[in-house]
Amino acid sequence: MTKKIDNGILRDMTTAEQLEYDNRIATETAKIPQYKLEKIREIRNQKLKETDYLAMSDNTMPNYIKTWRQSLRDIPANNDSSKYDDLLARDSDGNLTHTIWTQPTE
Repeated sequence: MTKKIDNGILRDMTTAEQLEYDNRIATETAKIPQYKLEKIREIRNQKLKETDYLAMSDNTMPNYIKTWRQSLRDIPANNDSSKYDDLLARDSDGNLTHTIWTQPTE
């Protein structure tokens, strides 16, 4: 038997329990990039939604906004999982710090 922390509790585990625990941890760890990408897509979609009014037929969207919106849409294709933490980084006030999220003013 081995001792293992399971849900914050140190306890003895049989070999079978240890294997099940290790498999559960590996499965959840493998899903982390997927969870991060889902969060990135949520943020991206919100940023696009905030500027959808600029795409209305009676508006002429500035090129810098068109370029920024396209870069938001391209985030999944242009960033692999090694960049997800940078994209989700926040400052001490909870604001996203990656420049991709900042709407340009010109």
